[in-house]
Amino acid sequence: MSTRIAVVTGASSGIGAATARRLDVEGFHVVAVARREDRLKDLVGTLASATAVVADVTSDASVAALADTVARLAAERNAIVELLVNNAGGAIGAETVENADLSDWQWMFDVNVLGTVRVTKALLPLLEHSGRATVVVLSSTAGLIVYEGGGGYTAAKHAQTAVAETLRLELNGRPIRVVEIDPGMVRTDEFALKRFEGDAEKAAAVYAGVAEPLVAEDIADCIAWTATRPHHVNIDRLVVRPLAQAAQHKVHRVL
Repeated sequence: MSTRIAVVTGASSGIGAATARRLDVEGFHVVAVARREDRLKDLVGTLASATAVVADVTSDASVAALADTVARLAAERNAIVELLVNNAGGAIGAETVENADLSDWQWMFDVNVLGTVRVTKALLPLLEHSGRATVVVLSSTAGLIVYEGGGGYTAAKHAQTAVAETLRLELNGRPIRVVEIDPGMVRTDEFALKRFEGDAEKAAAVYAGVAEPLVAEDIADCIAWTATRPHHVNIDRLVVRPLAQAAQHKVHRVL
């Protein structure tokens, strides 16, 4: 078999880094993409076969350069670009819609929604050329249901979910699967901390009393599983929550 390339965005930490590590074990050459070069170098240094690419999914020029780099890498290695994991994303703020900070909303839409579209659009020709491609869109249970204080994030994730569903319809008949993965409560080093703009106390409160929230490796395992099914099997949507979280508003806490 030819070398298989997997492109993972947002790979410098959390779910993205865990996914890069897992796909490396699965035998992919991982193109780890993020803005933080130092983090990428540290990650790639631990992998058997990987390339670090510094890129910003909110920039058209940066994503175009990413696509050129991936194309050159595939040609040099006689490889196929088989997998794209659109993981870059995040949340900022917990204000009501009435008190929305529109700059935060703009960032969430640009990273979660337009970032997914930019990277997918740029890499689709390479993916299709493989004859057995998979596009993974990492959305969230916030893309399925809303909650107070989450207007900007849930709106962005609903839009990202709509992109995944639309893309699957539009690519029907072509050799490209579209998989949407919707995690619930996942404890990572940065997600909640970024959302609450560095307030460690507020970030910790999200997981307070939850004995076993999901961790990044749990989601990486789900991503790898969907990407390694026989290619005629498409996992349209995988919703994954910790046992303690029965729904967005129903979480068992031991306090």
